[in-house]
Amino acid sequence: MERKFEIMGEALNRIKRDEPELLQHIRDHRDIISFRNILVHGYDAIDNRVVWGVVAEDLDNLLADIDHLLL
Repeated sequence: MERKFEIMGEALNRIKRDEPELLQHIRDHRDIISFRNILVHGYDAIDNRVVWGVVAEDLDNLLADIDHLLL
């Protein structure tokens, strides 16, 4: 699961660089990118409860934002 967060964070990082205006439609994009950086650079310090908390509390918002962009 952590790998998927890394991919999402990296994708948003690239969007930030290539099409930054899209990020205004994705709430918490900075937090997602920061979370990716924590996963990549501090993997041994990651608590699985934190990862699950992100899934349980924040993933629906990201999916809703992406669905809105795809309409």
